[in-house]
Amino acid sequence: MIALLTGIITESWRLLVEAAPFVLFGFLAAGLLKALIPENFVARHLGKSSSGSVIKASLLGIPLPLCSCGVIPAAIGLRKQGASKGASAAFLISTPESGVDSIAITWALLDPLMTIARPVAALLSATVTGLFINLLPEDKTGLPAYTEADTGSTCQDACCKGHQHPTGASMKSKLTKGMRFAFGDLLGDIGTWLLIGILISGVISYLLPASFFAQHLQGEWSSLFIMLVVGIPLYICASASTPIAAAMVLKGLSPGAALVFLLAGPATNAATITVISKFWGKKVTLIYLATIASTSLLIGWLLNRVYALLSIDITQWVSTAETETGNPLAVISALLLLALIARSLFGNRCAD
Repeated sequence: MIALLTGIITESWRLLVEAAPFVLFGFLAAGLLKALIPENFVARHLGKSSSGSVIKASLLGIPLPLCSCGVIPAAIGLRKQGASKGASAAFLISTPESGVDSIAITWALLDPLMTIARPVAALLSATVTGLFINLLPEDKTGLPAYTEADTGSTCQDACCKGHQHPTGASMKSKLTKGMRFAFGDLLGDIGTWLLIGILISGVISYLLPASFFAQHLQGEWSSLFIMLVVGIPLYICASASTPIAAAMVLKGLSPGAALVFLLAGPATNAATITVISKFWGKKVTLIYLATIASTSLLIGWLLNRVYALLSIDITQWVSTAETETGNPLAVISALLLLALIARSLFGNRCAD
């Protein structure tokens, strides 16, 4: 038992050291976005039921620092401010599927091609879903009143409380609030799930043989479907899902199947589906799930074709990265990340 625990902890620590510098960079970028983007910037561009508003919503959602639970009240807020069904739904998809933090950790744990493919896939899946939803008749008169309790989310208050941008504040004040948000509220929301994801990755890395998925998921479409089924009900953020996907790739999972998991997991979960059904309706919910499922499978299949065409072995990049994680900067980053997560979890988060 001691050997088992030691092996899992060792693998988890290796993954944490590998990812920590990029995670910190991602949160720094998230803080800058929070500081520099005005509160009403997104809402101003999403009011019309047009393809342009859906594309804008998808693009604007990709870098924004909102976790899987925090995006729910944000999307409902946009909807109540006049955003179309399709635009608000597209924002609800692209935001949790991607983000500056998850893009950075994808570079660290997977490879450059997956780092590019992930936000592109988020853009495509969100846009296609939003365009289909916009085909339904628009009806804002029956939109129920929104309260924070309606999100059905289990996240802490910091995740779901107003992501408001102070008006008339100085740049120094905005940057300070942005950094507090990134390394306080946002890190507190994502940090626990990130550590859980790294721990699960350590279990997978230590216990499963190197060819596990290649042996047991030999069919390409079967692996894509299984990752879709696993990802849809799973309540996990984009950053936390990345180390799990990286560990499965090292055990023989195809890049396309890993991407399906990375797309379906953050965009769909019980809380999100419940909220969509209540505020957008059952027809929208069905389109939402069906389109995410079909686009994720298709994009995953296409990504496998790209890897094959370019003769890229994703495991070589991941394996090479494993040997580069013992440098002092990476270790210091890992310790700093753990300290920041601990502070955000156990400090007085309501002090501000």
